[in-house]
Amino acid sequence: MKIAITGKGGVGKTTLSAVLCHLFASEGKTVIAVDADPDANLAAAFGLSKEQTKDLRPIAEMGQLIEERTGAKPGSMGGVFKLNPRVDDIPEVCSIKVNGIRLLVMGKSKDASSGCYCPENVFLKRLLKHLVTEREDVVIVDMEAGIEHLTRGTAEGVDAFIVVVEPGKRSIQTALLVRDMAKTLGVVNVFVVASKVRDSGDVQFIKGLLEGMNYVGAVSFSKNIIDADIKGTPPYENAPDAISDIKLIKEAIESTIKNTNDSRDR
Repeated sequence: MKIAITGKGGVGKTTLSAVLCHLFASEGKTVIAVDADPDANLAAAFGLSKEQTKDLRPIAEMGQLIEERTGAKPGSMGGVFKLNPRVDDIPEVCSIKVNGIRLLVMGKSKDASSGCYCPENVFLKRLLKHLVTEREDVVIVDMEAGIEHLTRGTAEGVDAFIVVVEPGKRSIQTALLVRDMAKTLGVVNVFVVASKVRDSGDVQFIKGLLEGMNYVGAVSFSKNIIDADIKGTPPYENAPDAISDIKLIKEAIESTIKNTNDSRDR
């Protein structure tokens, strides 16, 4: 299973990413969690302190490694460098493990959003493609509110593209923009998860604005998640209400993907 999770800042996508990683790992699966949001805080959602992650550098900042693999110094543009650098060892050598989950922090090259072919941008995109299309692990990518890290080849390998929204028109607008961008890259399964839902009225409000997007469930507003964030503890240890909601979301996504695959096989 390869899952990419996006949504505007503050909607709860990192909480969803962390809990999904935990649920898959609890089933005995090998899980790689990829923090591809420049505002990287997936480590905190795993309950890791700054001391525990002091050696976990964003890959985009590993200038020597990128230069060795691409043949060009990070920050340089133009010139000649490898567009298909070796990355197969990166998940093991540039990550830390927590509760059976391997955590990678991508970071962001200065020109990533411009689509430039600077060495660090090429390296990050090659790594993400390797994780999604060439590994047998469960891979969950916590992304920013967009799809800048994805290329067509990577996007087509993603099993589930999840857009997290909260009750509010700005959040829904972001979801619709992401949906349209995902379509241009050939993403088949674009799901919507509602977050911070207070009641059925919030759910109906969100569903009414989704314009045909595939709604798969909601995570209720949870004081336990807020308390976990304050204490620096992982939500899957302190928010059983959220765990229950996200289990149902996971099951709905897996069922939809299975039905889609079965239909293709027929």
